[in-house]
Amino acid sequence: QVQVTESGGGLVQPGGSLRLSCAASGRFTTINVMGWHRQVPGKQRELVATITTSGTENIGNSVKGRFTVSRDSAKNTVYLQMNSLKFEDTAVYYCNVRAFSGGAWDVYWGQGTQVTVSS
Repeated sequence: QVQVTESGGGLVQPGGSLRLSCAASGRFTTINVMGWHRQVPGKQRELVATITTSGTENIGNSVKGRFTVSRDSAKNTVYLQMNSLKFEDTAVYYCNVRAFSGGAWDVYWGQGTQVTVSS
């Protein structure tokens, strides 16, 4: 089993910053991709940013230039630094991890953390 735990969400004013953290734990051999998606009620889950073990990033168009993804592979942790936040960044942010566990690759998701941008 792989557990994925997010932290760092909250309420922030437009133009402000937040940093999300996500740690993977449990029984797995290795992780290759870690990242973030977000979802607003009634809409599909949207890519925010992912990063591979080698450091290759995939950043969503709506957050390019404002959000930065990074990881500490030794700690199985991924971070999302969110700057210049806008109202439309309000969403539940989900961490996802692609890990090798039980003889197979699979994607594991956290429970989500709410980010609200409001004045």
